[in-house]
Amino acid sequence: MRPLTRPRRLLPLLCAGLMLPWAAWQPAVALAQTANELPAIGSGADSTLTLDDEYQIGLSVVRGLRDQGLVLEDPESDDYIQALGIRLASQIPDSRQRFKFFVVRDAAINAFALPGGFIGVNQGLITAAANEAQLAGVLAHEISHVTQRHIARALQAQGRQGMASAAALLAAILIGMATGSSDAAQAGIAIAQGTAMQQQINFTRANEYEADRIGIGLLASAGFDPNAMPDFFETLGRRTGLAGIGVPELLRTHPVTSNRIAESRDRAAQLRPAIAVQTQTWSYFRERVRVLGGPMQGDLRGYYAALADTRALSPAQRYGEALAQLVNGERTKAVATLRELAAAQPDSPMLQAALGQALVADGQPAEAIALLRRALAISPRNIPLTVRYAEALLRAGEAKEAHTVLLDLFNNVPPTPEQIRLTALAASSAGDTADAYYYMGEYHIASGDLAMAVKQQELALADPDITPVQRARFEARKKEVEDALKESGKRRQRERPQQDGR
Repeated sequence: MRPLTRPRRLLPLLCAGLMLPWAAWQPAVALAQTANELPAIGSGADSTLTLDDEYQIGLSVVRGLRDQGLVLEDPESDDYIQALGIRLASQIPDSRQRFKFFVVRDAAINAFALPGGFIGVNQGLITAAANEAQLAGVLAHEISHVTQRHIARALQAQGRQGMASAAALLAAILIGMATGSSDAAQAGIAIAQGTAMQQQINFTRANEYEADRIGIGLLASAGFDPNAMPDFFETLGRRTGLAGIGVPELLRTHPVTSNRIAESRDRAAQLRPAIAVQTQTWSYFRERVRVLGGPMQGDLRGYYAALADTRALSPAQRYGEALAQLVNGERTKAVATLRELAAAQPDSPMLQAALGQALVADGQPAEAIALLRRALAISPRNIPLTVRYAEALLRAGEAKEAHTVLLDLFNNVPPTPEQIRLTALAASSAGDTADAYYYMGEYHIASGDLAMAVKQQELALADPDITPVQRARFEARKKEVEDALKESGKRRQRERPQQDGR
């Protein structure tokens, strides 16, 4: 299990990265035959933000968050939040909007929407939610901000036009937040850039009412109690008394009034959805995020010990305690607890994956491999199970098999940058040197470093053992990236006179 690290400060990243032309920040997250998404080439500055423009803006902010260690890189957590978000987004009729949901390692109670359908949810909000429907209510609200293009409208209302101006606006907002927060300077924990953007834009009252109205409809259509959204806002408001001190960040960026809560309750009362049973995975996900999603290195064994002094721990809390033990080196204790939990729920991919991960950490990769093979027979191509299986295979020296199973998975579902890196490691360990260089090129594309991606592709092409098929694929990809780099240079030249004339 990767140790938790303190996020680095934002300012160096922002100065070095966000002021670059947007073309340099639009990489692909792709392996083998998956779809490519390199920068749009040859498109001049538009007078309005297209969906693709919005996607580029949002993607660059997420990269910044990831570079600062603020995105929780955990396949189990990512799998859950993405599935929940897509369950809601699938209720939108005839939408061309794509969505990506992710967990932010920040204890503040907040969530935010970025242009392009990127929606972040803080660890603090997830652990504050009483049930799955309340979390779904927040996601539905943020989804509605995206589908109604409230962020794009607000950017355009500032009088900025075109991608270059949108980039400059966003960079200015983020740099201001990074340099203006004494808390961030003292603790080394940067307020999420997406939050900063949303605070600066200040959604109008009409935007908030519209997002409530549409979000409640999405909740009901997806089988959740539509009252969950006003319930959560009202609970947060009562917790602080709305006195202005200690008010959760979510209520600062989405101000809630008694009239707004009343209106949302009236709307919810008009709906009679068929409410689905809360998924079992929810409570395990919340404990996993509690342990792994904090902004700094922490030891939650005392938290669970204090709970156990007052009552018997629930299975989900025992799972959280086992994760806390695993993070803090008590591998044998973690294995014992997770073995018991997994035996009670053999069909739970999250529990089976956790046990496999703990067995590998405890030096038992052979047992982990057998366990995860059985679990994958029940849940084929499950992302967390496959990733943990590949990690176990690598630990056991079966790199060829690890490379094969990762390619089978990621030729069917898009990988995260960390998963691309894992695939490159598997290829390298298996002796597939050219493929390892190629995948590292894809990793650098996903991280926004196109120049480094070209270097990796050159190394792949220099391997004397590549096949004609590999050579054709590597050369085609290298040309795509080089074209994108050339276009970014031309765009920089076109924009320089405009910037000098300001």
